Amino acid sequence: MNIFFKADEHPWEEVGEGIKRKIVGFTDDLMVVHLCFGKGAIGTPHTHEIHDQIGYVVKGSFEAQINGEKKILNAGDAFIARKHFEHGVVALEEDSILVDVFSPSREDFLK
Repeated sequence: MNIFFKADEHPWEEVGEGIKRKIVGFTDDLMVVHLCFGKGAIGTPHTHEIHDQIGYVVKGSFEAQINGEKKILNAGDAFIARKHFEHGVVALEEDSILVDVFSPSREDFLK
């Protein structure tokens, strides 16, 4: 992995219906991922066994659900999902963008 990330030099990876991502960078202990959602695209609720996650809204808006609590998040807002917390999102606008931060790094994203 390079020490600099230039978004234009990295193609989007389709990861689900209406969701694409770019891995910005990672170490063994930390990973940052750029995600773009189409309107209505769903980040299905799930949990992590070992990963803490912060999702930061860069653009657009999301309905986020963390451990059963729902909030509307807009650009500049964020959520924190500690390991074992069920979490998911629904994009409320086209091209809504999240930056997800994981600790430790998501090895499954690198395969």
